[in-house]
Amino acid sequence: MPEVNEVFVGKKPFMNYVTAVVLQFNSGAKKVVIKARGKYISRAVDVAEVVRNRFAKDVKVEDVKIGSEEFEAEDKKARTSTIEITLSK
Repeated sequence: MPEVNEVFVGKKPFMNYVTAVVLQFNSGAKKVVIKARGKYISRAVDVAEVVRNRFAKDVKVEDVKIGSEEFEAEDKKARTSTIEITLSK
């Protein structure tokens, strides 16, 4: 199975994630998966677009997976949306 690198998008400043993705491609990765949940999904999409349009013009969106996860929070079950954006060189 080919090596796949992952970047989980969350609370950190936006450019931290862009830098993480670009560094992984620069260090020889052929694929990078950007993952996010809930309110960070739009930030993950922005990260993918900035990487493609500004930093690595040869990177393509290979796949996008959406889904939801169930978890327990404060004694009740909750669901949150998820996204995985696979970028490849």
